[in-house]
Amino acid sequence: MDFKKTILWAVFSMAGLMLYNNWQIHEGKPSMFGGNPTPTAAKSDSAVAGTTKVDVPAPIQTAAAPVIAKAPGINTGAIETAEKFVLQNDTLVLEISASGANVVEAKLLKELTVEKKPVELFQYTPNHKYIARSGLIALGNTDLPNHTSTFKLIQSGKDETGRPFIVLGSERSGVKLEKTFSLNPKSYVVDVDHRVIQTASNSNPLVLYTELVRDASQEQKIGPFDGAFSASTFTGPAVYTEKEKFNKLEFSAIDKNKITIPTQVAAGEPAWIAMVQHYFASAWIPNDKSARDIYAGKIDNNLYRIGMQVPLGIVAPGAGVVEKVRLFVGPQEESVLETIAPGFALLKDYGYLTILAKPIFWLLENIHDYVGNWGWSIILLTILIKLVFFPLSAASYKSMARMKEVQPRLLVMREQYKGEPQKLNQAMMEMYKKEKINPIGGCLPVVIQIPVFIALYWVLLSSVEMRNAPWIGWIQDLSVPDPYYILPVVMAASMYVQTKLNPTPADPIQAKVMMYMPLVFSIMFFFFPAGLVLYWVVNNLLSIAQQWQINQMFANKSAK
Repeated sequence: MDFKKTILWAVFSMAGLMLYNNWQIHEGKPSMFGGNPTPTAAKSDSAVAGTTKVDVPAPIQTAAAPVIAKAPGINTGAIETAEKFVLQNDTLVLEISASGANVVEAKLLKELTVEKKPVELFQYTPNHKYIARSGLIALGNTDLPNHTSTFKLIQSGKDETGRPFIVLGSERSGVKLEKTFSLNPKSYVVDVDHRVIQTASNSNPLVLYTELVRDASQEQKIGPFDGAFSASTFTGPAVYTEKEKFNKLEFSAIDKNKITIPTQVAAGEPAWIAMVQHYFASAWIPNDKSARDIYAGKIDNNLYRIGMQVPLGIVAPGAGVVEKVRLFVGPQEESVLETIAPGFALLKDYGYLTILAKPIFWLLENIHDYVGNWGWSIILLTILIKLVFFPLSAASYKSMARMKEVQPRLLVMREQYKGEPQKLNQAMMEMYKKEKINPIGGCLPVVIQIPVFIALYWVLLSSVEMRNAPWIGWIQDLSVPDPYYILPVVMAASMYVQTKLNPTPADPIQAKVMMYMPLVFSIMFFFFPAGLVLYWVVNNLLSIAQQWQINQMFANKSAK
């Protein structure tokens, strides 16, 4: 019996600890559990082990460590006042600045905020800076077209396939850079071709760099309770390589120079860089034909970057070379991400329980394909999970029912051996053995199911598919809390009924804790998304039905 208490207290303590930790993060304080595990070596923006400093972004050296230097400061006035060029399809609207030919605004037309306006992923405002930029660098000659250069419109319109495109060009030091941005219909992927033309004699090898730059803030409010629910999701740079897989870089770790990333990527090895936030992401995806170098760091107060360098080699006078890269700007829809690049689905982060979360989402998505409503899909998924765990739940409820049967005898024992805990425990163990009761049988099945519940929590937390997804009536968005708190109240009531169906603990303190737990958990569920609370409500109602039936079965046996 004491072991059962220990398990219960451990579960309740862990739940309380996780709730307090999420509240700490929501209040802007560091997580009690720290950020992502960080390797021992450190790398900053202005210096990499075995590198040298220069005044502007510097290129890789042949077969050596990358030379990555402090980036020139963003010319705020130039970006804000420069001419903007618009590129649009039916899902995405991009604004490209003539200053650097940087993508400074991206509106996702099918993803709406609480004000029913398109989500703006890229922004360049006084309160929030988040852009995609690229340019050229060369050893011995840094005055080349880069993200600070002035670009002019060369051509725009639609190509032979009907894709809208824009071509912007700039020339410095005898090197001309033309950037062509093209959009496919219904796509969040922008094809960006960098055409480099050498107009003068230059023996220095050229290097193309692509970067994502943003601050650490979350300016745009996605939902009415955004923050209370999404506080535990990751925001920041990320990198994928075939060898190292997916690696997230915390802003706080970058501040402390406590990050390491795979700086060099071999030719033929898939790799990409990204900026990730709740539900959405952006990423540069280069081709994998040549070796590349990756870097990340802080470039200004509350301004960070992650970038990749691709060597273009020496371009002969009068010759040219084209480097094709892709820029993704969009939601983390798993079915879409899987088609873009190797490992790209990892942008949708399920945490440490990915091995359970991915099949759960796969099942949920397939159910949705048939019923067409995410709320009913969650209900059907709950029923299926309940059926899978039916034997465990039945064993748990049978154990609880047996415990409820012998409850009067336990109370007599407590009075009989009052003040003699050793004799009381011995008598209880003998009774359990005689009656063939496992004192922890009611808790162990619940503990086994906890990882599945946590995995489902991350599925509902991470799935952008739930945004603006209605269920019935008052629930018009499963990704945010119930606006009228009806589901949390039903949740509390169902937990209270479950408590009444369970045997009353002999320990008065434990009995009070069990009585107050529904209230404590209902308060916590006030801040959870309606989709997750819906799962728990349905799960509790099914559990109540199963537990009541088993209790009745034992009651009928006792009556005979």
